[in-house]
Amino acid sequence: ERETSEQVVEQIIRPTGLIDPEISIRSIQEKKPYRGQIQDFITETKKSVEKGGRVIATTLTKKMAEDLSEYLKGEGIKAEYLHSDIKTIERIQILTEFRRGTFDCLVGVNLLREGLDLPEVTLIGILDADKEGFLRSASALIQTIGRASRHLDGRVIMYADNMTDSMKKAIGETNRRRKI
Repeated sequence: ERETSEQVVEQIIRPTGLIDPEISIRSIQEKKPYRGQIQDFITETKKSVEKGGRVIATTLTKKMAEDLSEYLKGEGIKAEYLHSDIKTIERIQILTEFRRGTFDCLVGVNLLREGLDLPEVTLIGILDADKEGFLRSASALIQTIGRASRHLDGRVIMYADNMTDSMKKAIGETNRRRKI
């Protein structure tokens, strides 16, 4: 490496002026007394909703998004799902209703990453976070985590039984930004 008088400058822009969210990791599997990712997510969702927040859950498949949404409704949580089979107009309507508080939990696959600014969101649950692939790559996880950086109380729970390289990178980058 050669010596240079140039300095490297990094700019981290958070449109909200808020820091990146805290991330916790919890098991997918049920191990008494812990009830597993779904029951834990339900408990955490109810806590967030009681405080006036909204919640996002990310799943790996459309079917999982639909099934989780229905299950959450059965548990007394107002929830809807969003995925690519839903027409654009209906997607916009669902997002508008979510922001208005018509329902409290939005469950989706990949549509909840880039370009969505939902400042009402206080909790994001990333289900099956340790299943490597496009939806759980480091960049996808960083984008998903960023959805919780629009609220002062934003936080993320990654449900995983193994720490993947993608998770390590995403958590490392988020913590680095928090420190700065």
